[in-house]
Amino acid sequence: MLKRLTKALRPILIGLSVVVAVVACSRIDLAYRNLDTLVPWSLGDYLDMNREQKTWLDQRLQQHLAWHCKTQLPGYLDWLDKMREMVARDQVTDQALQQRTAEARQAIARVTEAITPSATELLRGMNDAQVEEMRQAFREDIRERQSKYVETPLPKQIQNRANRMEKRLTPWLGELNAAQRQRVMSWAQALGDQNRQWIANRAHWQQQLVLAMEQRATPNFEPRLAQLLQRKESLWTPEYRAAFQNSELQARSLLVDLMRESSPAQRQYLQERLVKVRTSFSELKCLKG
Repeated sequence: MLKRLTKALRPILIGLSVVVAVVACSRIDLAYRNLDTLVPWSLGDYLDMNREQKTWLDQRLQQHLAWHCKTQLPGYLDWLDKMREMVARDQVTDQALQQRTAEARQAIARVTEAITPSATELLRGMNDAQVEEMRQAFREDIRERQSKYVETPLPKQIQNRANRMEKRLTPWLGELNAAQRQRVMSWAQALGDQNRQWIANRAHWQQQLVLAMEQRATPNFEPRLAQLLQRKESLWTPEYRAAFQNSELQARSLLVDLMRESSPAQRQYLQERLVKVRTSFSELKCLKG
């Protein structure tokens, strides 16, 4: 399935998620769910490929992974070193987090750009039945997310949001203290009703992709798909753009405060965690080769 690339890249890219997952969007967890950026490679959740398409994907998958490990991974090691130095020197500031986030996004953008030609070729070859299957699956996806994240009363949404964030933070900081848990709750409250804007924007993007798929046999398909993949923010709804900006601001503030309220043991725990992630990267055979 197309989602295999997501699974294959996940352990390679996990280091980027330390900041991006929290700062970029509160719904992204620390297992690099920010690979939502690479949506075409997760379309296996929405359609079935035939044998020829699966074989083709397997071949491209290996090529992309080899390129990624040899050309992109060394930069991730440097990025993790910067993260660890920030923690060691007690320099987790808003400005520093903005810089690390910008670097991580640039890395994500390079991967997205690299896979766009393959995504274009794959999606262009989809037949009408597969496109219709995608359309129906997108509708079901939005219905499920609305039921889970929007139809729930707002106080419950906020509590669930806080619970998810605590769960994401624990593997990096250990158990949160009372002040940190309260700070997570105030962060969750500050995001308000953003679930509604997030899902509406997701539906808007999916609709734009389906419209593009209807033109997949035309010369306009390739540049349109490139925009959908590489410049998704250009298609955001105004409401989601505002919610996203607020989300980033609130998340950076959260991280700064959590580190300010952290104990020496938590900071040591975080540094050790970062070291382990870096070590796992540096020992990959593809990097050594």
